[in-house]
Amino acid sequence: MRKLMKSTAAVLALGLSIGTASAQMAPFGSDDDLAYAKLIWEAMQAQNLVGDHAIKSFPYEGTAPHGAMLETFYSSATIGDHTGALIVKRNYGPAEVEADQIIAEPGKHLGAITVMYKREDGFDADNQNWFWAKFLPDGSLDKNPKGMSLAGKVAKGMDKGCIACHSGADGGDYIFTTNAPIAEMMMK
Repeated sequence: MRKLMKSTAAVLALGLSIGTASAQMAPFGSDDDLAYAKLIWEAMQAQNLVGDHAIKSFPYEGTAPHGAMLETFYSSATIGDHTGALIVKRNYGPAEVEADQIIAEPGKHLGAITVMYKREDGFDADNQNWFWAKFLPDGSLDKNPKGMSLAGKVAKGMDKGCIACHSGADGGDYIFTTNAPIAEMMMK
């Protein structure tokens, strides 16, 4: 009985260490990703891209998974000593929401804010160094069904998710809404 208890304890310890190692090796949702996402949120607040005094544009029809209606903003932000392109997409719903409803009451219909931020060379060269984040309207990070915060190299190497979807953008620039060179010119 004592051997069985020791064996069970060893298996449990191994399972916990493997689970912890897997969580530590995840390409997104780490403590560093969360801290970096917080800095991006602060930069967006400073530019009035999020929050109660956020600048407005005319919403356009969206597609899944973002929302029925969207607003997209192109900017740049400096995080630490790096300045990179910043793309902010406000995602509105439900499916039947119309532009005039969003214009009248944006907070009522805002479901999430999805962000692409171009980090320094070497962050994720496989995916053009984009940092991905999905914020809830209050600035907290959304989580996937497994409880991982959606910030960093979101779903890298997976068949679905930010990187898998955006890698299919025309021209390979990860941007669906416009041509990347034009977007980057607008951001300077």
